[in-house]
Amino acid sequence: MITAYLAAEGFEAELAEELRRAGLGPMLRPAHGQLFITDAEPIEAAWSLNTWFDAEELEVGSIGETARSLRARQRNWSSYAPLHRGRAELVTAKLPHVSGRPLALAEPPPVAPLGSWTMLETGRVLAATRCSSPFPNGRPALQERRQGPPSRAYLKLWEALLRIRRRPGPGDVCVDLGASPGGWTWLLSELGASVLAVDKAPLDASVARRPKVSWRGESAFGLRPNSLSDTEPITWVFSDIACYPQRLLALVDQWRALQPAPALLFTVKFQGATDHEVTDQLRAMEGAELFHLFHNKHELTLAIVGPHRASRERAEPVQP
Repeated sequence: MITAYLAAEGFEAELAEELRRAGLGPMLRPAHGQLFITDAEPIEAAWSLNTWFDAEELEVGSIGETARSLRARQRNWSSYAPLHRGRAELVTAKLPHVSGRPLALAEPPPVAPLGSWTMLETGRVLAATRCSSPFPNGRPALQERRQGPPSRAYLKLWEALLRIRRRPGPGDVCVDLGASPGGWTWLLSELGASVLAVDKAPLDASVARRPKVSWRGESAFGLRPNSLSDTEPITWVFSDIACYPQRLLALVDQWRALQPAPALLFTVKFQGATDHEVTDQLRAMEGAELFHLFHNKHELTLAIVGPHRASRERAEPVQP
């Protein structure tokens, strides 16, 4: 069995350390660019943009033979080419076209299987028909909004909602912690949800004027969830606060205790060195999913969105 993990550029060390801490160090092959290949059972690697499952090593000859070998396994393929790029492009030209059309807001992610392949050396290919991301090399193409959002931070939230295949919408009540200037609040309101933005700093005026948006001028750490009992039941809580991960742990626990339990989606930002101990604590929380997005920097995204949470959440179609 071969499993491969693709790190985001600049975060190879984080992924390598995560794999080492999981006991995969002795089974790791030399890195192939940002791709870490191991002959071991897959793990849930938070720092992997795209994990390749049940990968095969194929001995191939010509460009045409390589393309035929891939087509024989499935239709849609994406290449990762840190080496032999010219040859990989020639193979790609002989494969069926995969649409790279950017997704519109609220459009669901693709459900068609997308395989990944790379040329390890001339005549030898690593290919996986099943991957963790439906996007080429874990990088979603999004139709950016040039007007409306006060910052590009909304792209990170958009990508996270695509990743978990759920999103809030009309009828949902969201709390956006550390909201200023309002990129995440803008996106949530654009999806039709009601949003309470919490931050000592005010929202951008264009966001503050939006229907169903309200602002509470206080610290997200000083706010007590039970103080919002006069509002409708909160179905989602979001946070993109810059703080030490250890402090974020307490904030997550505070909102997890709220009843009925809302869905949580928090950014975990690392100040200086990556705190793998905190990462392990977050991963161990019931129902937690931890992942690194293409739009993340030195941070991870934590999602706790189970079937028992956020009863009005919108679930995207999932590949059967």
